[in-house]
Amino acid sequence: MSDADLVLEGGGVRGLGTAGAVIRLLEEGYTFQRLAGTSVGAIAAAFVAAGMGAEELREVMEELELSLIPDRDRLGRWPMPGVPMLSEGLSLLRRHGAYQGAWIHGWIRDVLARKKVTTFADLRRQDSGDSAGLAEDQKYKLVVMATDVTRGRLLRLPWDYHLYGRRPEDQSVADAVRMSLSIPFYFQPCTLTHCGTGQDSVIVDGGVLSNFPVEVFDRTDGEKSRWRTIGVRVLPDLPAGAAQLFPLTALKLFPLLQLLQEVMTTAVVGNDQSHLERSEVRERTIAVDLPDVGVTNFGLSLPERQEAVHRGWQAADAYVRRCPTDPR
Repeated sequence: MSDADLVLEGGGVRGLGTAGAVIRLLEEGYTFQRLAGTSVGAIAAAFVAAGMGAEELREVMEELELSLIPDRDRLGRWPMPGVPMLSEGLSLLRRHGAYQGAWIHGWIRDVLARKKVTTFADLRRQDSGDSAGLAEDQKYKLVVMATDVTRGRLLRLPWDYHLYGRRPEDQSVADAVRMSLSIPFYFQPCTLTHCGTGQDSVIVDGGVLSNFPVEVFDRTDGEKSRWRTIGVRVLPDLPAGAAQLFPLTALKLFPLLQLLQEVMTTAVVGNDQSHLERSEVRERTIAVDLPDVGVTNFGLSLPERQEAVHRGWQAADAYVRRCPTDPR
């Protein structure tokens, strides 16, 4: 057994590769003390923080019905789900996202419930060896990245719930993950209301500001880390990753949105590239190569899904051979 922290990058359907990598690390005997994730990375991070092992994570990913994730909205009484493209276009205009994101939210909630995890209180951790300056709001097994576009800031949930007058331990884990999944223009954004003032904030995908927060658990008290941090990436560097990040066909109907798509691509991938160029970051990162899997390619066949998971498994296998677990 070897302790480690784990940080998982966002990447939509490419998260199948993330799952494969995590499965291999769990098979190797890693025990993850803390996990952080953005977007789809937050899903796998939440499941492992809830106590899933390698085989259970594999089974859960196999049961996931990808085709149900793009859930068309019903605007008023019109049966919009039966009108492809038109539904997405109207949803973009009226609700700022082509799809509801309700199905994946419910699925995450149900899977976590099987592990008896509902709120962050179920993921509380106490460790006397933590950094001396670690706040009480930061003593949780899971950190989920989201972006508050109203306030213009990165959210690290549950660490930042106090900014909204909320107690971290009372907040839903599934709700936090759904906020992190709000790919701009693809899924409808979420709303987070301040309990004291009633002010609403619009929340979108954490990848807008931090798609790969590999440094989130680094010590700040000058002491040596007690264990390693492992990161898993599934997006290629720019410019290679640009075409796959937001391939939403409906955006072609709106030239302005195409420009915004390019801006978002740079924000999500480019924001992390500066620190990824540092050798110490590359050394603790598992990069999964998924050349044929688009971020929103929810129509993958079963063999294609299995291949994506296997590629992640192989990438992590190469890592554990290069960096074996610490002897105990």
